[in-house]
Amino acid sequence: MTLMTFVYLIAGLALLVAGAEALVRGAARLAARFGIPPLVIGLTVVAFGTSAPEMAVSVQSASNGQGDIAVGNVLGSNIFNVLMILGLSALVIPLTVSRQLIRLDVPLMIGASLLAWLLAIDQHYGRLDGILLFAGIVAYTAFQVRSGLSAKVNGESNEFEVEYGEKPEGRLALLGHLGFVVLGLALLVWGSSLLVDAAVTLARALGLSELVIGLTIVAAGTSLPELATSVMAALKGERDIAVGNIVGSNLFNLLAVLGLAGLVAPAPISVSPNALAFDYPVMVAVAVACLPIFFTGYRINRWEGLLFFGYYLAYAAYQVLFATGASAVALLHTALVWYALPLTALTLLVIAAREWQRRS
Repeated sequence: MTLMTFVYLIAGLALLVAGAEALVRGAARLAARFGIPPLVIGLTVVAFGTSAPEMAVSVQSASNGQGDIAVGNVLGSNIFNVLMILGLSALVIPLTVSRQLIRLDVPLMIGASLLAWLLAIDQHYGRLDGILLFAGIVAYTAFQVRSGLSAKVNGESNEFEVEYGEKPEGRLALLGHLGFVVLGLALLVWGSSLLVDAAVTLARALGLSELVIGLTIVAAGTSLPELATSVMAALKGERDIAVGNIVGSNLFNLLAVLGLAGLVAPAPISVSPNALAFDYPVMVAVAVACLPIFFTGYRINRWEGLLFFGYYLAYAAYQVLFATGASAVALLHTALVWYALPLTALTLLVIAAREWQRRS
């Protein structure tokens, strides 16, 4: 049984890498072929596709009455996406950030994070909450598609020649790009399913709670498509897709995944007081931290990626210590909440203020 579990883990990782490669290739060329900016594709098609595992896991968990896994998966995935994935991607290569992300998408991500926290104050998500959240993702997607089509109408349809230095291909090649997207999404979902099932089996064997499983093992497992896709996109120079994928995925998780989970659950989804006291504030703080980091020079430098990566290691350490009941958890909690987070926030504010002064 243990050997098969590790086999499933390795197989899942291999499928994720292959799926990410196919998805990035197909999505990037489709974006250029139709004159739609790669950022829009990254924020919608790629982001929503790589969030399919989160959707499947949270909706199934909500239907089965496992609210802690459903909610923990979303919270943990959003924290993992920004701190771990953007951190690793920036360590691979500094990432350029689009002005649209600063002006629109990151503020929307912060607003969606605050809305999800506000709706959870009563310690549950009901159907009305689900309708409100899901309506948000419908409006956001419609806006992004309209923006992409407007860019094409306004004469930005030569993106393919600029991106690849060749004329747009015919219908057969177009079907090939669509095939890459579909194949990539299928491999990502399949790989995530294998990996998450194996990881949950191992976690339960260790006696971890469902909330901790959702926040760590399941969240990291379902976010591996985003990790593979963003790192692969960064290596290929598709930096808009690498960053847009994360922001779009977080919006999709908060609005579509939580919204649909609230709609299909037979009873209101319960929210743990521990999650309200710690994980929701961390998720909001992580979203807010993106704004000054993205704003300073419109790029994520390697030292900022290292900062994000270090914070995720601290967050994961806290969850492990909390799950095992270790006394060191109180010290780590104090260090995070009263020292590291305020110091980093102050540093980012100073950097942002200097950048604002330099530009004015």
